[in-house]
Amino acid sequence: MQKFKNIIMTRNNRREDNRKKSDLKKKYTGGVRKKVEKTNDKGKFSPDGMIRLNKFIANAGICSRRDADQLIESGVIRINGKTVTELGTKVAPGDKVQYGNQTLRREKLYYVLLNKPKGFITTTDDPGNRKTVMELVKNACKERIYPVGRLDKNTTGLLLFTNDGDLAKRLTHPKHRIKKVYHVVLDKRVSKNDMLKIAEGFMLDDGFVKADAIAFVTDSDNKKEVGIELHSGRNRIVRRIFESLGYRVEKLDRVAFAGLTKKDIPRGKWRYLTDKEISFLKMSKK
Repeated sequence: MQKFKNIIMTRNNRREDNRKKSDLKKKYTGGVRKKVEKTNDKGKFSPDGMIRLNKFIANAGICSRRDADQLIESGVIRINGKTVTELGTKVAPGDKVQYGNQTLRREKLYYVLLNKPKGFITTTDDPGNRKTVMELVKNACKERIYPVGRLDKNTTGLLLFTNDGDLAKRLTHPKHRIKKVYHVVLDKRVSKNDMLKIAEGFMLDDGFVKADAIAFVTDSDNKKEVGIELHSGRNRIVRRIFESLGYRVEKLDRVAFAGLTKKDIPRGKWRYLTDKEISFLKMSKK
């Protein structure tokens, strides 16, 4: 009986010890835990007003969070006049954040989808005064947004703009294999052998290329119109694929990008992404 009593007492003592340890842990870590729970990583200020410094910099449209970490470590970021080099530092709404001599402001994030027409180049500024895609989205917001990737002057179709540097980098980084679908109109019928070659892959002057999918456009019977899906972001990749096989691309239209489509966007017009679309882009690329 004494043996069982000692066991029960030992268990009770252990429970008491565990309870004390738990209370002690709450006492000394509760504040830290509460702060972590309040601070989110979605680009919004948490209830206590704090946001990670790298996210603040990214939201200001300077660069991605990863690049922001490098800026912080290099010692070019100041908070309230003090140089900050520690990663994980948080910023309160009233803090003054500076990059060099520039005071950063946390911008509202915008996501704009344009159906690009021909004749516009994908750049934020052109010394030659040619028409740029920025002219087409100039009324979308006061904040400065940037094109994600690019379409050449004579290519039409989907082009995304944002001031979310972190998302822009993820959507253009090769490791995320972002899918793009193009409608290609060629100067002559595409042979079966060439279709197979593109599907199986072959070498271009800058490396191996392979379509994720390729097929003739179903409502065309002349075999000159092809749909091709790629994740490569190499310069003029679609045109170079067909040109290397002896075809001339007469029309090139990007009809899908990262799951987004041109539905209900007339040529030369734009729309804002929905919250659902934004969440999809952010969640699917992590």
